[in-house]
Amino acid sequence: MYFTDRGLEELVDRRGEEEVSFEWLADRLRTFVDLNPEFETVVERLASWLARLDDDED
Repeated sequence: MYFTDRGLEELVDRRGEEEVSFEWLADRLRTFVDLNPEFETVVERLASWLARLDDDED
């Protein structure tokens, strides 16, 4: 188990029944980066990965 799995499990446990928009998620990620600028690159990579999930891999 990766260390991040605990945080992801907590997220599902606490908020798993909620539906959110990507706009809401982007706002929360912006706030997180404002508070934790050292994670800017990681958040950018995650956001780009999420945005491109359905792209055809040629």
